[in-house]
Amino acid sequence: MKIQDEKVVSLTYTLVVDGKVEDQATEENPLEYIHGLGYLLPKFEEYLNGKTVGDSFAFVLSPEEGYGAYDAEAVVELPKHVFEIDGKIQEQLLVAGNVIPMMNQAGGVIPGKVVEVGADSVKMDFNHALAGKELHFSGKVTGVRDATEKELTDGLHGERAAQDCTHDCSSCGGGCGN
Repeated sequence: MKIQDEKVVSLTYTLVVDGKVEDQATEENPLEYIHGLGYLLPKFEEYLNGKTVGDSFAFVLSPEEGYGAYDAEAVVELPKHVFEIDGKIQEQLLVAGNVIPMMNQAGGVIPGKVVEVGADSVKMDFNHALAGKELHFSGKVTGVRDATEKELTDGLHGERAAQDCTHDCSSCGGGCGN
């Protein structure tokens, strides 16, 4: 069976960035996803189209095909009071290198990395950690099968069902079976 849209794909991979292993999935713990539903980088999926179980792959994604170019405007200075909870600044979070989930103007959560802490402000970098980097992937396809209707609706691990939830999940226990 060939990899194409709406197939459940299992694979091993190693991601090398700047000469060092950044991430990997092993045969004992493979990456599993539904192809064509936007779970992975589009160009990553494109390179896997048509492959079958046992096929190896190796390709490089440019920064634009991966997580985009590094954007200097995504590094911003925020007033320290933004990090207050119940009127107290959370100093233990404000350490260079820490990644803190922040809310953007649209109400979405985006990770921000603390770059520098000043007396009254905090410099945060909202670029993806791999922005501006070439991504070197290699691996092997270990499984391809048809996705079930439930997987196509709810996601491989129920993640799509949770996104469609429009009520207080405490009443149904979450996962949104309603």
